[in-house]
Amino acid sequence: MTVQIGRESFIGKSLPRVDALDKVTGRAVYGDDIKMTGLLYGKILRSTRAHAKIKRIDVSKAKALEGVKAVVTGRDAPFRGGEALRDQPFLAIDKVRFIGEPVAAVAAVDEKIAEEAIKLIEVEYEDLPAVFDVFEALKPGAPLIHEELHTYEHIPIVSPVPGTNICAKFEFERGDIEKGFADADVVIEDTFTFAPSHHGQIEPFMAIAQVDYNGRITVWVPNDAPSRLRKDLSDAMKIPQDRIRVISPPYMGGGFGGKGGLKVEMVCIALAMHTECRPVKIRLTREETFEATLTRHGAVCWVKMGAKKDGRIIACHSKLFYNTGAYAEKGPTVTLHGCESGVGPYDIPNIKVEGYCVYTNRPIAGALRGYGLPQSSWAHESLIDMLSHKLGMDPLEVRLKNALVEGSINPIRGDRLFSVGLKECLEKAAKEIEWGKKRPPNRGVGIACEYKATKTPSGSTAFVRIEQDGSVEVVTSSVEIGQGVRTILTQIVAEELGASPNLIKVTVPDTDYTPFDASTTASRTTFHMGNAVREAARDAKRQLLELASKLFNLSPDQLDTWDNKVFPKGGGKEMTFREVITSHYGAGLSILGRGSYYPNIPGTLFSGHSVFYMYAAHAVEIEVDVETGIITILKYVAAHDVGRAINPKACEGQIEGGVLQGIGSTLYEEIIYDDKGKMLNPNFRDYKMPTAMDMPKIIPIIVEAPHKEGPFGAKGIGEITLVPVAPAIANALFNATGVRIKELPLTAEKVYFAIKKQKEGVR
Repeated sequence: MTVQIGRESFIGKSLPRVDALDKVTGRAVYGDDIKMTGLLYGKILRSTRAHAKIKRIDVSKAKALEGVKAVVTGRDAPFRGGEALRDQPFLAIDKVRFIGEPVAAVAAVDEKIAEEAIKLIEVEYEDLPAVFDVFEALKPGAPLIHEELHTYEHIPIVSPVPGTNICAKFEFERGDIEKGFADADVVIEDTFTFAPSHHGQIEPFMAIAQVDYNGRITVWVPNDAPSRLRKDLSDAMKIPQDRIRVISPPYMGGGFGGKGGLKVEMVCIALAMHTECRPVKIRLTREETFEATLTRHGAVCWVKMGAKKDGRIIACHSKLFYNTGAYAEKGPTVTLHGCESGVGPYDIPNIKVEGYCVYTNRPIAGALRGYGLPQSSWAHESLIDMLSHKLGMDPLEVRLKNALVEGSINPIRGDRLFSVGLKECLEKAAKEIEWGKKRPPNRGVGIACEYKATKTPSGSTAFVRIEQDGSVEVVTSSVEIGQGVRTILTQIVAEELGASPNLIKVTVPDTDYTPFDASTTASRTTFHMGNAVREAARDAKRQLLELASKLFNLSPDQLDTWDNKVFPKGGGKEMTFREVITSHYGAGLSILGRGSYYPNIPGTLFSGHSVFYMYAAHAVEIEVDVETGIITILKYVAAHDVGRAINPKACEGQIEGGVLQGIGSTLYEEIIYDDKGKMLNPNFRDYKMPTAMDMPKIIPIIVEAPHKEGPFGAKGIGEITLVPVAPAIANALFNATGVRIKELPLTAEKVYFAIKKQKEGVR
C-alpha cells in the first residue's frame, strides 16, 4: 500500500474540542468531585471586623466537640505568602484587616460538625480605625493597614512606601510632557471611576491536602499555576519544593485570574498537619468566594490629553489609583499592567503615567481577566472620544491617525513592535458596524481599541511521548481552565508530528510528573506552551525518523510522517508509528521528545519587553430607552489580532465569552459595601451577572498579523477580549443621547438620571 503525498493542515481548522464529550455528558471531573477514604472536612472562621486587634482566641470548646479532629489558628501556621509582597498570613496573626479574613479553622468528620465547631470558637477584638477609599488611605495620618510594610519581602519591581498605605508605585515618562501640552492646540482632562467586580466562577474554590508520615505534602486543587503554587508553598513554609506535590483535577470550572496564588491551600495544609495523614478538604461557600478570595480592583483614573488641530495626540498624562484591599496579592503587577495601557495603543511622543496600588480595609483585589487594563482603558478610551468631539473630528479617524503600527515604539516599554494588526481591527470593526451610517433617535454607535502585553519573560516545558502502540501523549503542566488548551496543543502536535488528533492525549498537571510551566494565565499558553510542545514534537519526530531510516534504507530527511505513519517523501511503502517502534524494540519502548520555550528578550519578569502583544478594536450599536435608562445592545462587533488562529472557532468562543463578561461589568456588576466594610451582595441573587438570556448579537472578527516567533504565527487572545467593552458602550451612549457617564457600571438608574439632568439643563 502506498500513501498519498499531500495533506490537509490541522492549523487554522475549527476541530471540535477534545474535551467536548466529557463536558456535555457530565463525565468531566472537577475538584469537588474527588473522593478519598478517610476524608475530613474543613471550615474557616472569618473576621467580622474590617480592622481590629485580636485580643484573645479561645478554641477549647471547638476542640472538645465530638468529631473534631483539628483546630488551628494563626499561631499554628505562622507563614506569610504573596506574589508581589509577602504580606499575607494564611490565618490572621495579632490583627485582622478585612471582613472575611480567615482567623481560625476546624477539621471534622463531616461538614455539619465542622460548622458547629466554628461557632464555638470565641474571638475578642479591639477595633481599629478603618479606611476603605483610596484617597482617604493616601491622606497623611490615615490608619496604616500594614505598620510593618518596610519589613516585607517583595519582588524587585515593587517599591512599597513605608509609613503609608502605598504598597506599590510606578512611574513612566517619555519625551517632555509639559512641552507637549504647551504645544497642543486642544487639551482635555477628566476623571473616571471603575467599580469593583467579581469573577463569578461557577466552580467553588476548594482544595484537599494530605501530609504523609514522612511529612510530605500533597495538594489537589484547581489552581491555574501548579508549578508556581508549589514554589509559593515552598517559599511560605520555607521547605524544599520536592516536599510538596500539586495535582490538578482534570477540569477547572472557571478561573479568569482568580484561581492563581494561594487561596485555601495553606489553611488545608495547616489542618492536615494535625490529622495524622488523613486528607482534609475545604470547599468555600459562594459567600466566602465573594468576600474572601479576590475581586477586580476598583479604581479611579485621571487622564489628560493634548492634541494638534489635525487630530495628532502629542501629550498624555495619566494617574491611576487601584484599591487593592487589605493585602497586595497580585495588585502591584495588576497596577503595573494598567499603567502600560495608561496612554492606550497610540504613538504619542510625550507621555507620563503614574500608578498607585493602595491598601485599604476592603477584601483583597487581584487578577481578573484584563489584568488592570479594563480600568485604565475605560478612562483613556472615553477621553479620546471626548477629545475627538472637542476637535470636531470623527473618533474613528482620530484613533486611526494615532494607532500603533508595524515598527512603532511601545510608548511605555520602549520596544519596537511587530505583528501589529490594530488598524486592521479598527477598520474591520468600523465596517461591520456600518460606522457613519445615520441612525434613528436614541440609537448610537461607539468604538474603542486596546493592546495588551503578556507575562514576559516566562517559560514552558513539555514532553511528547510516542508510545509503543503508536499513540501520543503530550505531557505538560498547562491547565484546562475552560479555554480549550488541550485542543490547541493537540492541533499543534498533530501538525508537527504528523499524528492523528484522535490518538493524542494531553495530560493533567501533576508536579511530580509533568514538567514546569509558569502559569496558565496572561493569554500566554498558546504561544509559550505551544512553542514548547511543538519543539517536543519535532524532537520525537526526529527520533522516530532515525529509527525508520534503518527500516526504509533511506536517510531521515528522505522520510516524513502523517496520520501516524512514516513514509518516503517520494511515495512508497508506509509503516505505522507502532510498526517502526516494535520493529526495533519488540519488548517495548517509548520515544520521548523534549521541548521548552523561554523568550530571549531584555528585562526581568514584569519589567522587560513583552514577547508579543494582543490588539483589539470593538464597535457597538445600542438603543437607549430614555424613559427607563435601559441600554439595549443591538449589535456588538469585536475584531482581534490573534497572530494566527490555530482553531478559529475557539478564538470566536473566547471573544464571545470575553465580550459578555465585559458587558456584565459595564452594565450591571458592582460589589457594594456598607460603611463598615461589609460586602452587601456576595451571592448570585444580589450580584447581577449577565446570563445566556442577556447575550446580544456578537460578531467576532479574526485578524491575523502572524508573529515570527509564535507557533505557526499564533499569539494569545483571552484576556484582552473584554477590555474595550466599557468605553465602546459608553461612547455609544454619548452618540445616542449626548450623555457622558464617567462612573461604571452604566446602570439604568444612572443613565435615566443623567438624561433627566440633561433635559433639565443641569451640568
